[in-house]
Amino acid sequence: MRQSLPRVTVIIAARPDQAEVAAVTAAQQLDYPPESLDVIVARGRQPSVQRNAALKSAQGEWIYFLDDDSIPPPANLQLARPFLADPLVQMVGGPNLCPKDAPWLEKVFATVLASWLAFGPSRARYARVGEARSAGEKELILCNLLARREALLGLGGFNEALYPNEENALMDQLQRSGATLMYLPEFFVYRRPRRSLGSFVRMLMTYGRGRAEQFRVNPTTGSLLNFVPPAFCLYLAAWLVIALGGWSRDLTVWAAAPLALYLAAVVIQTLVSFASAGPLLALAAMPLLAASPPLYGLGFWRGLFTRLNRPGDRPKTDVRLEQIRIRG
Repeated sequence: MRQSLPRVTVIIAARPDQAEVAAVTAAQQLDYPPESLDVIVARGRQPSVQRNAALKSAQGEWIYFLDDDSIPPPANLQLARPFLADPLVQMVGGPNLCPKDAPWLEKVFATVLASWLAFGPSRARYARVGEARSAGEKELILCNLLARREALLGLGGFNEALYPNEENALMDQLQRSGATLMYLPEFFVYRRPRRSLGSFVRMLMTYGRGRAEQFRVNPTTGSLLNFVPPAFCLYLAAWLVIALGGWSRDLTVWAAAPLALYLAAVVIQTLVSFASAGPLLALAAMPLLAASPPLYGLGFWRGLFTRLNRPGDRPKTDVRLEQIRIRG
């Protein structure tokens, strides 16, 4: 029984000078036969390049991608086992959750990430949502993702011109080929959100930029929802012009109606978050909750006009692969 399990290679992208890689220790504790599990730490400064290099070197039929700070529970691979034998399933993933002992500010960030208003269906990346199901690229995330090596290599690996969202473009390609992507709410890792308010704001804008660049490289109807935040930014700019430009009072009031509805939605989402996060965290998250869509939208606008890299444009940096065999 144990011998029939597919071989799994864990790939972890890390910085060249990173002394401790928490994900390595966690990967070594996964409940899986040692003879069918190995770990590759890919050190470098371009994560998509690092992962592609490790992917070519990997021996596993399945690749388990972890970020350097992802902490999977030991049972993760056992939870995924029923889907690894299904030839239609090409990816299995789940959320990354804020650790219970994380600092209070990071729990505020996690409350925002897990909200419908800020992240829509992508909140499933940050909270256990629903049951095990077929999913799309908006619900799966690269810091906790199992994928068939053969399928990834067949598509040329990750698009090294995209960062972030390189995995999202790859998932879109897989689904167009008829592959099934599975979301398992209990297949999670613990991972701390951003450490500071500034880094969290930059993350939101980077996500928006990455989504716009992905749309330019790989346009799909699934990305249409992501045009809502940038459209909201245009509305806010137009409302400020009307409110500050001496227009008629009636026009100013009517123009404020969508903003009033949005603020009402912020209040409703905050009340909904009471149940999962508690009143204090939900209320503390309220300002960031309101600011998240506009920040994402500003990043999206930037991403519509950035210069897209082509293959070979980026100077290649050295990637050092460290093979770590799991010992029984």
